[in-house]
Amino acid sequence: MNIKDLSPEQLEAAASMLKAIAHPMRIAILNYLEDGNKLTVTEIHKLLNIEQSTTSHHLGILKDKGVLSSKREGKNTYYFLRHENLSEIINCVNRCSK
Repeated sequence: MNIKDLSPEQLEAAASMLKAIAHPMRIAILNYLEDGNKLTVTEIHKLLNIEQSTTSHHLGILKDKGVLSSKREGKNTYYFLRHENLSEIINCVNRCSK
């Protein structure tokens, strides 16, 4: 599908996702979740060395905007990329920022 074929609603949803990603900690979270990785809030907050509440806040934004999904397994909730194609955006941003 070409970008020219998207409806205004689809373009708005895409812009909303990009806005949600546009934060240093959220980009870092997405880097850890690429390649099909699934991590808990605790695992992510330890990797990023930030408060667990801050991590939860960022995960909530990414999930609310359709960037991430989650799955509960026992006591743990695992977060993962909702669309594997998002890895391409993450990689592009990483390459362009060097």
